[in-house]
Amino acid sequence: MTFPPPKTESPAQRFEEATVAARDALERLIAAANEAGWGTEEITAALLKAAQFLSDANKREPDPADDPSISDAPAREQIGHGELYD
Repeated sequence: MTFPPPKTESPAQRFEEATVAARDALERLIAAANEAGWGTEEITAALLKAAQFLSDANKREPDPADDPSISDAPAREQIGHGELYD
């Protein structure tokens, strides 16, 4: 799915452009979910919850790309040979 770039720098106009683009994207997403067997009401409720989750996460951590990679974390020693219950 592609999302169009903004055409203006005005915050109010950018918000309107983003709203129209988001609505178009959501209509396509809802149509795809309907084809897969999801009801419109349940998928829109799920999308609202997911959007709120992402908004909250962005408020807590505005740019997670600045975080160190998980591979940069020091390795912890494993006990045993990878059994489920070491």
